[in-house]
Amino acid sequence: MKPSSRLWWLVPLLITLACSAATTRGRGGEPEEDPLPELLGPLTREQVLAALPDWADAMAEAATDIEEDAVQWLRDVPPGAAVTVYFGTWCSDSRREVSRLWAVLESLGVDETAHGLPFDVRYIGVDREKKQPPGLVSTLDLRYVPTIVVRRGSLETGRIVEVPLISLEVDLAALLSGEMSGILTGSRPELLTETAQPSDHQE
Repeated sequence: MKPSSRLWWLVPLLITLACSAATTRGRGGEPEEDPLPELLGPLTREQVLAALPDWADAMAEAATDIEEDAVQWLRDVPPGAAVTVYFGTWCSDSRREVSRLWAVLESLGVDETAHGLPFDVRYIGVDREKKQPPGLVSTLDLRYVPTIVVRRGSLETGRIVEVPLISLEVDLAALLSGEMSGILTGSRPELLTETAQPSDHQE
């Protein structure tokens, strides 16, 4: 029996969009209002938590299963690298992975804002199209968020895209130590055939 034609409008409600999608569309094709704030540009943990206090819950949950061996590995990585986290405050993948990163950094027992880490960490909020702010993302080929880029000097040594290959702390330690390079992702296998090109992009 054919479904009633009156139920055609239910179809869009069954479609879920990953963080690679730019907008959520309503029945009329117009963007629906999203209650989540879209914070752009350089951000601090405090700014994100002020706008999205539930990310603290995700951070507390992540803290229960962090791999301690990887944390020690992070303590011992060669100093001087820069880690830039490109993420969307509107994105569930970003909520999960950025909150986990915060939990990992907390477990190191140092103040990241006081240069207590052997690497620098920056957070950049982007829009749903991954085009804003243009001065910070235009040369990155940023397709999915979160994307965590590791650089030494002006060269990109690797990036974690959307979902880590092993875990965030293991992948990050591997990139920072030089044990691994290129694109690491557990959700976008098509990217694994690509080589992360060194970048001279200066932020």
